[in-house]
Amino acid sequence: MKIYKVNGIAAAVMLFGMACAYAQNPADEKMQSMPGMDHSQMNHDAMPNVGQNKSGATPETGHDMNNMDQGHDMGSMSMQGGSPPPDARDPHAYADGYDFGPIPPPHMMGDAHPFHSLLVDRLERVRTHDNSSTAYDLQATFGRIYNRAVLKAEGDIDDGKPQEGRTELLWAHALTTFWDAQLGVRHDSGLGKNRQWLAAGVQGLAPYWFELEATAYVGEQGRTALRLAAEYELLLTQKLILQPRIETNFYGKRDAERAVGSGLSDVAAGVRLRYEIRREFAPYLGLERSAKFGGSADFARAQGKQTMETRIVAGLRFWY
Repeated sequence: MKIYKVNGIAAAVMLFGMACAYAQNPADEKMQSMPGMDHSQMNHDAMPNVGQNKSGATPETGHDMNNMDQGHDMGSMSMQGGSPPPDARDPHAYADGYDFGPIPPPHMMGDAHPFHSLLVDRLERVRTHDNSSTAYDLQATFGRIYNRAVLKAEGDIDDGKPQEGRTELLWAHALTTFWDAQLGVRHDSGLGKNRQWLAAGVQGLAPYWFELEATAYVGEQGRTALRLAAEYELLLTQKLILQPRIETNFYGKRDAERAVGSGLSDVAAGVRLRYEIRREFAPYLGLERSAKFGGSADFARAQGKQTMETRIVAGLRFWY
């Protein structure tokens, strides 16, 4: 074999010429023009079937290589989407048919199983300067993560008789991780004539851990209302929690049968200090200030009631 020495410039010229020739000629023509490479004499049947099983399908892809077009037409192969193969594994099945036996299986998928809960946020005895009553505020849910049925109830009972009651049955849909949209109906009971409303609002956890509710209502004879509520939990210790809370109501029209004026109707703001014997069970003490405004205050004065009063409360908060 003869060895030829060329300088750097000659080598560069040769490489440039070879690149130009490669770009101008098809790949199969170059391969056929290469000396010593007689493709007609190659035995393709003798080549080992590397990476395929007995059916001719590669373990990695499951494609049948024996049925592929000799011209390597890849356009007919579906790379994504479509129906899964008949032997595809069920994503909800346990591995190899094994389960947990007598042990309850874990809920691996959050929206695959229904759940329920009940939170009694306030069940308390209320004492004013001239009266005592009982107040309640609860919320129950049933459903899945993204869609749930919600029952809300809040009211007062004085001398065994309901005074003011609000009951809502809502459908809740998760908008984001911390916020739900709610749609349903509301029923007002107690003193005065009962009222029915359509309800639409949001409920969730705002930045800095403020729990917020905002609900708008449309009732009979063009009545409208808006309810806003907010509360916060300040952990003094792991078991001692201080909970400020505020709630306010607005009405679009005067309703003499419910002793409600138009505009800002009432505001209740208070603070409760609870001790969690367990997370699910906590007694508390608190102080609350309530006030009526506008037409609602006029109705209260006409009935001989106070428009502003301070309440001492003691009660229980529990959930399961």
